Amino acid sequence: MSASRIARLAYRWLAWLFVACVVVQFFLAGLGVFAGASNFELHRNWGYTFGYLLIVMIIAALVGRMPRAAWAAPLGVMVLFALQSVFVALRADAPIVAALHPVNAIAIFTASLWIARSSAAWQQQGTAERPPSASQAGSEAASSEAS
Repeated sequence: MSASRIARLAYRWLAWLFVACVVVQFFLAGLGVFAGASNFELHRNWGYTFGYLLIVMIIAALVGRMPRAAWAAPLGVMVLFALQSVFVALRADAPIVAALHPVNAIAIFTASLWIARSSAAWQQQGTAERPPSASQAGSEAASSEAS
């Protein structure tokens, strides 16, 4: 199995893992609300931890020679991730702006779900865009001559 094929497969798994991590993040936020504010530290730390999956996804998309959207979309989610920290930092000075934190979380979830659902098609596009190997080109030419 080639490195680009492994990278495309890894991208697909990472994309779905990222969606699962976002769902866990929502749960941890709820834990902070309903089980005590001390649990928000777990919510914060988890968010900083699984955000690194986006970097690995970008690398996998590039190694897998996937379409531009496969590496550009995780970059966009990285921007949304950065905004999450900005919104929290504004809670004392601009609480109305800080209230966009959960709205942005929905945007992160929606974008990550779109990425995961699109990953199957991107995986196939990466395969389809590869030029045929010399042995494939020779067998195709032979079959067309036989017709």
